[in-house]
Amino acid sequence: MNTPNPTVSTVVRSPAAILKQVFGYSEFRDGQETVINAALNGQDSLVLLPTGGGKSVCYQVPALALNGLTVVISPLISLMQDQVSQLQALGVKAAYINNSLNRDEQQQIYQQLHNGLLKLLYVAPEKVLQHEFKERLSHLNISLFAIDEAHCVSHWGHDFRPHYCRLSELKQRFADVPMMALTATADKATRFDIVQQLGLNAPYIHTGSFDRPNIRYTIEEKFKPLAQLLRYLKEQQNQSGIIYCTSRKRVDEIAEKIADAGMNAAAYHAGMSNEQRQFVQTGFARDDIQIVVATVAFGMGINKPNVRFVLHYDIPKSIESYYQETGRAGRDGLAAEAIMYFDPADIGRVRRFFEDIEDEQRRRVEEQRFNAMASFAEAQTCRRQILLNYFSEYQREPCGNCDICLNPPKSFDGTLVAQQALSCVYRAEQRFGLGYIVELLRGANTSRIRDNNHHQLSTYGIGKEHSSEFWLSIVRQLIHQGLLSQDITQGSALRLTEGARVILKGQYALQMAEPRLQAKHVYQDKLAQFNYDKKLFAKLRALRKELADADDVPPYVVFNDKTLAEMAQLMPTNDSEFLKVSGVGFTKLNKYGSPFLHAIRNYLAQS
Repeated sequence: MNTPNPTVSTVVRSPAAILKQVFGYSEFRDGQETVINAALNGQDSLVLLPTGGGKSVCYQVPALALNGLTVVISPLISLMQDQVSQLQALGVKAAYINNSLNRDEQQQIYQQLHNGLLKLLYVAPEKVLQHEFKERLSHLNISLFAIDEAHCVSHWGHDFRPHYCRLSELKQRFADVPMMALTATADKATRFDIVQQLGLNAPYIHTGSFDRPNIRYTIEEKFKPLAQLLRYLKEQQNQSGIIYCTSRKRVDEIAEKIADAGMNAAAYHAGMSNEQRQFVQTGFARDDIQIVVATVAFGMGINKPNVRFVLHYDIPKSIESYYQETGRAGRDGLAAEAIMYFDPADIGRVRRFFEDIEDEQRRRVEEQRFNAMASFAEAQTCRRQILLNYFSEYQREPCGNCDICLNPPKSFDGTLVAQQALSCVYRAEQRFGLGYIVELLRGANTSRIRDNNHHQLSTYGIGKEHSSEFWLSIVRQLIHQGLLSQDITQGSALRLTEGARVILKGQYALQMAEPRLQAKHVYQDKLAQFNYDKKLFAKLRALRKELADADDVPPYVVFNDKTLAEMAQLMPTNDSEFLKVSGVGFTKLNKYGSPFLHAIRNYLAQS
């Protein structure tokens, strides 16, 4: 049964005026205005924009332009809380209803809804589908439904959630209310499925560019990952970052090692209590915690704009997951890095996880997605081209901002080192794994080698002039090229293949990739483009933290780094000049203008 709205929503404010007066921006980003106009005209839509691409503005502006209530379906409590905090700081009447609120608090929000005092309401899919809740909504003037993280609707999506499948019930009951589905990650099959599952009616589909040119993609061969990680973190000069690991145990271990090294880090995973997880997420958002080491449980709710790096300690299971997780870096549009440590042996280990999936179709989908991820990790071509092509955004030219473009792979005649490694495997009777063979090549004096009398082999120490990392890379390449195989039934013992024969006999010259033994990460001032006063920026940042703590909100809710840098560049001293700073609207001028202008005037007087 279709329940019509009590009243028809009409446009009461100009989108451009809302953008400037409320959000403090002079221009819409590419595609936003068209999506907004579709919603204002009552049309359903599917919006695909990258993380940090401005998806929320696409439904928040219509929410303020129309005279009804916009209901936002969001999958995570933390994401709702963050969005509502930011909207309230802008003077927008927004609220959320979820299990974090007690009965009295929920009743207060219901009363506000009944009195027409709210413009946006954030709810979880489980809540919005309850019969009692839908009955409440049927008595309100709903102007728009926004489905955030819409890929959760699709069986083909990388983060399918069963409750999302039932959201078509909203479309059936509120047939005249436009619905906007938004996601940052969806291939063609997922996009089509979202439209079908939600029952969108002739939707306007906007596919923005998936390119995040400010993110530098780098894949490093995994040699001594903990040492690699600590070396990288010491170069980051107290920048905010996220480190993703595949297991809770590894998360705890690495967080402890980072803390022992004197850095401000915390762990986050599903094995922790809700209170512990909330403490970490809040501390990270408020710049009290610098680095979070986490499983993928730490994800969708991260709206922090100044994450400067995302590092994958292990290979993710799909390009969609990788893209979404790396997209949490540089949401403010400033320079950021996405680093991944990669061991080719991890591919076989991850593939074995899929054997436990009982649904054969689902298993094939997961395997296909991981095969694409493995190919991405092993590729020797521009990382960004591969990512964009995967999402059907074909890019002809290399990006110039990934490890392949900045440091192109070099090849060399690897016949001699290949013969040395293959001979060593043969002399050791093909009974030992990669690590042991590397120790033999380098002439390591270990009890295991002595017990096996392998220190007497002719190949013992023949490669001692090269590092362990060099030989790890060489042996991995021999496996990758099909000259060695790993017998997983015998502790991953290395075995010679038939192809190794011609190499050992010197009948074929083997070209190999020159091992990249240490990645070079050059620290750059991510705000240099503003030509700003760094001392003033530091003072404004300290003031921002003080005001944010007083308001009990994350610092970026006051102003983001980009806005502070522009203040430190333009140095406004009155209200009209302050309004010219990007990210400053009338609400924030009234709320924060006085202390920031006072700080700038004092700084200029003392300079």
